[in-house]
Amino acid sequence: MQPRKTDLARDALQAHRAPLDMRQRRLLILCDGQRDLSQLTAMIGPEASAMVIQLIQAGYLMSTAPPEPMPAPVPDAPTAAGPVPTSAAPVTERRRSLVAARIYLLGILELQRHPQAAAVLHTLQQARSDEQVVAALGSALDALPGLTSAGYCERVRQRLFEVLPETHLTQLEQAGTVAG
Repeated sequence: MQPRKTDLARDALQAHRAPLDMRQRRLLILCDGQRDLSQLTAMIGPEASAMVIQLIQAGYLMSTAPPEPMPAPVPDAPTAAGPVPTSAAPVTERRRSLVAARIYLLGILELQRHPQAAAVLHTLQQARSDEQVVAALGSALDALPGLTSAGYCERVRQRLFEVLPETHLTQLEQAGTVAG
């Protein structure tokens, strides 16, 4: 795997208020699509692999390597095929988190140097209950098209929906926010 920076990472490196620590910033700088994971580990240390995975999940890095082929299911073992989807579902659901969605959108709003973005950011920061956070996320998604380009707004929306738990995604759908 040869990770490389996304547009979000380039923005985060330029904005010094981004929610990244110094090790993450250093790793982002080194991820140019030319170095593989073993080279990055030699430069950063043994935790480089975990940091790369975290930064990929947060949308700061993407892998330039083709995805590894998954082992083919055994056709004559129907009992083995049954448990696989149930064990894979919790892993996907574990990656979904209202806190992660909130942190992601807070970072995006911090990058938007606009008074309306600052107001939405403050509302999202002050939200305490899950319902308040979901409502603030919806408000932020509604405000983004007026603050940034349509393409960037759509990428943010897609990434947010990847991390937002299904139950909260349903709440946003009912509020009419997901339609974009």
